[in-house]
Amino acid sequence: MIRRKFMVPVSATHMLSAIFFFLCSILCCSARDTITPDNLLIDDGRGTLVSANQTFELGFFSPKERFNNGKYIGIWYYGLEERTVVWVANRANPLPDDSVGALAIADDGNLKLVNESGAAYWFTNLGSSSSMGRVAKLMDSGNFVLSDNRSGEILWQSFKNPTDTFLPGMIMERSLTLTSWVSPVDPAPGSYTFQQDDDKDQYIILKDSVVRYWRSEESEGMGSAAAELLSNFIKTRKPTGSYTRLVMNFTGEIRYLGWDNYMEDWSAFWWAPQDRCSVLNACGNFGSCNVNNDFMCKCLPGFEPKSLERWTNGDFSDGCSKKTTLCGDTFLILKMIKVRKYDIELSGKNESECRRECLKTCRCKAYVGVETRQRDRAGTPPKCRIWSEDLGSLQEYNTDGYNLSLCVAKSDIESTVRNCETCGTNLIPYPLSTGPNCGDPMYFSFRCDNATDQVWFALPNGRYRVTSITPERSKFLIQVNDIDNCEARNSQDKKILQLNPPFRIASWCNADTGNSRSSMSMKGQYEIEITWDPPPEPVCNSATDCKDWPNSSCRTQNRTTRCFCNQNFKWNSSSLNCTQDGGNLAEPPTLANQKSSSSSSALVVVVGIVIAVVVVALLCIIGCIAYFRKRTISKREENRTNPGLHLYHSESRVKDLIDSEQFKEDDKKGIDVPFFNLEDILAATDHFSDANKLGQGGFGPVYKGKFPEGREIAVKRLSRASGQGLQEFKNEVVLIAKLQHRNLVRLLGYCIEGDEKILLYEYMPNKSLDSFIFGLPLTCLKVPVFFFSPNYNVYMSEVVLSNGNIARSNSMLVTELGEAI
Repeated sequence: MIRRKFMVPVSATHMLSAIFFFLCSILCCSARDTITPDNLLIDDGRGTLVSANQTFELGFFSPKERFNNGKYIGIWYYGLEERTVVWVANRANPLPDDSVGALAIADDGNLKLVNESGAAYWFTNLGSSSSMGRVAKLMDSGNFVLSDNRSGEILWQSFKNPTDTFLPGMIMERSLTLTSWVSPVDPAPGSYTFQQDDDKDQYIILKDSVVRYWRSEESEGMGSAAAELLSNFIKTRKPTGSYTRLVMNFTGEIRYLGWDNYMEDWSAFWWAPQDRCSVLNACGNFGSCNVNNDFMCKCLPGFEPKSLERWTNGDFSDGCSKKTTLCGDTFLILKMIKVRKYDIELSGKNESECRRECLKTCRCKAYVGVETRQRDRAGTPPKCRIWSEDLGSLQEYNTDGYNLSLCVAKSDIESTVRNCETCGTNLIPYPLSTGPNCGDPMYFSFRCDNATDQVWFALPNGRYRVTSITPERSKFLIQVNDIDNCEARNSQDKKILQLNPPFRIASWCNADTGNSRSSMSMKGQYEIEITWDPPPEPVCNSATDCKDWPNSSCRTQNRTTRCFCNQNFKWNSSSLNCTQDGGNLAEPPTLANQKSSSSSSALVVVVGIVIAVVVVALLCIIGCIAYFRKRTISKREENRTNPGLHLYHSESRVKDLIDSEQFKEDDKKGIDVPFFNLEDILAATDHFSDANKLGQGGFGPVYKGKFPEGREIAVKRLSRASGQGLQEFKNEVVLIAKLQHRNLVRLLGYCIEGDEKILLYEYMPNKSLDSFIFGLPLTCLKVPVFFFSPNYNVYMSEVVLSNGNIARSNSMLVTELGEAI
């Protein structure tokens, strides 16, 4: 048998194989439409199967412009100049170019594609059975059928196992799927799959077998011919001689095509998605899509992108969310809006009743009265349709759309009381103005088309549709045709877009959407980016106009009446209010600000490091101050407990202190004479009591004192009433510092606090010399008097003693009645 001899092992002679292939080629020279166990289809470049009426042809092929990438078994239209493949057997496993293949009915009854060694590249995967009586036939419908010729039973057919094409006569059922090619020249399974949805009246396109990419709404959402094709009506009609097919394209579109005999080409009668906005939920929940805009998506008024970064980069899958969690208290009417199917339908409810129903719960997102739909006929009973779940698949400016009432919080759509009303899905931020009673008159260059809810930018030479407004960046985009300004902006013979402040052109023709896919974009449209200057204070006619602008009052300055900020306040054009001087007066962010965001981040890091270093330095300084302060206190305590440990030895230091006319805390550290606190002296002298008073001199009074450890002292207190007390105090300190002698009273310490200046001397218990001279008879005492000392010449050369306070009253007597001054 020829089939069995084709499957001889590789070890057989090449001569035998060549003879078998030659005999098979002779049998295949004439056109035929069947394969039998004894008559297989060989890849010889000539042999094919052709249907009886020469409508379709089956054979080996290599895709156009795809060389050395394998061969396939496929079905295409017979006689067309450009091969149009409608079915591929081994789409995922091409036959190598250097192999010779054959399509045959194997011993187990399966239809198989094998090479010369018998390796299978594709098979029908039927249960094992005898091949006797089986035949594979190409039908005029394009269906390739394997059947039992004896019973007429169809065992397998290509109509039940399609690739990317649905042909008239096929039956659309839940298990049937159309899977796109990877590319026009690669028939391998692609990313898109067309199939029937769980609802048999609906069809869906899946992307990557998981993501719902498109879904038909009702039969009216598809072309009538395509709907009939999928509804299997066309299979009962007689052939009209025109080829038609439904193809799942590699671009993600399901296309219904017909052959134009006059143009000798395929024409698209219908396709879906018909545009970018027809993709299922193209802009995510609460995001509206406008196919006429280059940046096709924007959030509904009162909503903002969930992920601003992904949204800006063109990924709208996350959609939008409400700016606040407040329940809606007002409704925005969005005209000509197409939306997914409603969640609740209430019969017999008119517009006002439907509104009340929606306000009963925070779950209500929107409502519509069925009578507002443009296609409904007159006399239809009123119905209330409510959306209680998130709104998706929103499309603007759709003739089949609703006049949808969107429930929002008023605070989410009005930043100021001067905001203009929204125009459909377009939020008009302050200071932009669409009328004389809102916004700022300087910005009154916008118009709202109430019929279509579209915003227009009006200029003396025409008007341009506004595609988007971005208040955060103080910019908006207008759309122009390619013949308007983009290509002619430097031309003198065509009009040039000219703007005056407060509007400025930021970039020319930043979007040429004509470079996108032809079927999914708008051709010949360009967009121009325009910015507006920060607004001045709001205009006013009376004081009441400024009540909503805190810290301002209606005044006239420079022939302009506005709500000028009060004293110590300044207008903040970013937050649109008056802020105190030194507050945040930042202007709205500009493109330059955004470009410097990375450098700002670096600056923050540097500032953080500097602050950290400063904090550490301050801590070190505070620690040092605390240490030295503690050390000073410790020394002071030591001096207080041992007042006789240190004597005064520094003449120059004391003189410097006197010349400065004041004693500072730092100066006290350099004096060897102990410093005493006034509190300790007050305690020792019993607060300078008269009982402890020893006498009175020109310097001031002298008191006897006694420290807790028992040591007695003489306290000399500078009199506040004495005009010469300070000078005498200084002289005495200097003299005692210079004159070190056994007949000189020892200085034990000093105290300076406020106006108090006190010297502490050793106590002489025998009083002064004059008390003995004048208090007793001269014969009772024998007092030796010494007027000179070995160092007298030194004393006299340095100090003028005649001007000092040396008198008999100042000559004190020690215990042995020795004299000391």
